[in-house]
Amino acid sequence: MSLPSQMQAVRFIPQAGTAQASKESPADIRIVTQSVPKPGAGEVLIRVTAAGINNADLLQRIGGYNVPEGATDIPGLEVAGTIASVGEGVTTWTEGDRACALLAGGGYAEYVVVDARQVAPVPEQVDLVEAAGIVETAATVWLNIFMTAKFTKDDWVLIHGGSGGVGTMAIQMVKAMGGRPIATAGTDAKVEYARFLGAEGINYKTEDFVDRVHEITDGHGADIILDVVAGRYSEDNLRAIANRGRWVIIGTAGGIKGPINFLRVMAKQAVITGNLLRPRTAQEKGEILAGVVEHIWPLVANDEIDPLIAQTFKLENTNVAYQRFAESDRVGKIVLTM
Repeated sequence: MSLPSQMQAVRFIPQAGTAQASKESPADIRIVTQSVPKPGAGEVLIRVTAAGINNADLLQRIGGYNVPEGATDIPGLEVAGTIASVGEGVTTWTEGDRACALLAGGGYAEYVVVDARQVAPVPEQVDLVEAAGIVETAATVWLNIFMTAKFTKDDWVLIHGGSGGVGTMAIQMVKAMGGRPIATAGTDAKVEYARFLGAEGINYKTEDFVDRVHEITDGHGADIILDVVAGRYSEDNLRAIANRGRWVIIGTAGGIKGPINFLRVMAKQAVITGNLLRPRTAQEKGEILAGVVEHIWPLVANDEIDPLIAQTFKLENTNVAYQRFAESDRVGKIVLTM
């Protein structure tokens, strides 16, 4: 099949009179026309069906997330679609294959080029729009809870931000793999949603989540903490963590600095670490995706894990999609369709 020479894509353009985007002056979201990229050696070109929206994309819009060196500044870190063409040396993919990919950028476009190692097959039972909303979250959870924190069956896993895309995926993956999830959220409705997915729910605005964690775990504490908040809740997390617990930081909604009682860290033999997925190498992303494909895709295909797509928007309505993503009552994933 012949390919078009031009495609539509989203670009973030700084507002007139500003040198660069900021929280006070976020970049304008523009739909632009540009050339369809061509895959180089070891790469594939994906005809994008849908692209997931992630918090990193919104941070990039306000200048809060630097684009990795060598990556496109087109936003979008996860897509699903079909293989449109393959570069030299690629033997694992052929034109027309259903695929999803972890990207360093470029997902908000009709076509995207990506290293073949960052691409995974989409099971026939899984819709491509659903796949676009699950690959980044599933990879994030797999990297942080299962690879980094060394999850084992029956672990108590405290998940902050339990109603978001990563949070809802973490609850389901932990539950499906034999763990015991505990999720925090800021409204009773979101807490109930977390409970519906199989977690013990805590409203951190009306309850002391440290006391509740110890109550739920009969004094044991959280074996693993998946933390998108950090900052001001740092000491509370140390109080909530179990002996030899693992605290993995993947976001700083509560600030980049917080109090740490190092004596408590030592006494509990706790491990504190953090991760970013976007800047990892193609080899590393491939290893993460391999774990997702082996352990998580079968659960998605059998409806044991739900992608939980909250809403979809056309590419030209990215601005509206961002408004919806930022609304406080949102749960689940927002996906752009081409």
